[in-house]
Amino acid sequence: MSAHELHAGHGGDHHDDHHGHDDDLHVTRSDYVKGFILAVILTAIPFWLVMAGVIQNRTTAVLVLGVLAAVQIVVHMVYFLHMNGKIQGGWTMLSTLFTIVFVAVTLAGTLWVMFHMNANMMPSHANPMTGQPQVGEHHHTAP
Repeated sequence: MSAHELHAGHGGDHHDDHHGHDDDLHVTRSDYVKGFILAVILTAIPFWLVMAGVIQNRTTAVLVLGVLAAVQIVVHMVYFLHMNGKIQGGWTMLSTLFTIVFVAVTLAGTLWVMFHMNANMMPSHANPMTGQPQVGEHHHTAP
């Protein structure tokens, strides 16, 4: 009998009850190693892409890095936070999806409002080459 079994009060029983009966959480060392290797790869690839200047188009680079970041988030959630549809009857996954949707709507709404405020609230400046008056500028004619 190991010291862990004596300390945990399990006696000779090898059943591990730390996470409750409804949680199907069986984590092995190989799961952690897989997660670590994937995390290192998903960190090294974007670093190499940026430092070597592999992608010249800035928009493409941002999209590729964003996708790789999202994949790394999923890897961390699955391998290190052990999130799946079975934990706590699926409520953990449901609350995570709600959080993702809420953050996406908040960010999209904020960007939309800021863009439209910039477009609608900033004074429009006429092209000085056309001779059109700028906002607040009045042309006086002699009586």
